[in-house]
This record gives sequence, structure tokens and C-alpha cells, in this order.
Amino acid sequence: MEDVGISLGNAFRESLRDCYGINRYASGLYPMDESLTQIAVDISGRPFLSFKPDNIKGKTGDFDCELIKEFLLAFVNNAKITLHIDVLNGDNLHHILESCFKGLGIVLDQATKIDDRKKSVPSTKGVLI
Repeated sequence: MEDVGISLGNAFRESLRDCYGINRYASGLYPMDESLTQIAVDISGRPFLSFKPDNIKGKTGDFDCELIKEFLLAFVNNAKITLHIDVLNGDNLHHILESCFKGLGIVLDQATKIDDRKKSVPSTKGVLI
């Protein structure tokens, strides 16, 4: 899982090139049945992960859920993004993870969309990543 996170993080970062015109930020609440997850991302060039609960244990099918945090750390460190994932509610581990990953896909899509109103890299430093 860590290797997959590294590969996807590198591919994500490389695909953004210089980040010209992207939204940079995105966040939202993502329900999946009884679970609810809040996710926020900043395409900042500064890797950081806050993953709560950080003690997801057990298996869903044959998948060891303790590997989720390892995947996310590898992804964040190689994509060079700031990511906050807070599980606000949920009992079913499968639903919790589904809300985390579907929500993550949505916020990454929103943060990387080009905004025609932005005429440069969205940073006062003039550079991201």
C-alpha cells in the first residue's frame, strides 16, 4: 500500500506541473450511509496529513485497514499536499473507508480544476509544489 501511495502521489504531483490557475483548496462533507467524513485539501507543496480516527483497525474483506494511514502518508508526502480527513460518524468500517476515499477523489478533483479567473499560480510566493 505504501508503494501505491508513493506512485500515485508522484503521478499526481507531476500531472499538476506548475499548478497554474488551479483552485488549490477544496473541502466538503461526504456521507456514506451511517458514516460521515469531513475532508479538506490544500495543494500547497507542504506535505501534512491529519487522519482522524488514526486508529482504524480490522479488515474489510481481506484488506487490512491499518494500511490506510500508510497509504495516505505516502500519497501526501509524494504529492506534496496538505490533507485533513476527519471521520465524524460511522459504525461500518466499509462505509467509513468508502466515504473517505470517495470524498478524497472529489476534493482532489475540485482543488485541481482550472479557474479562468486565476491568472497565475495560487500562491503569494509564486510557486507551489
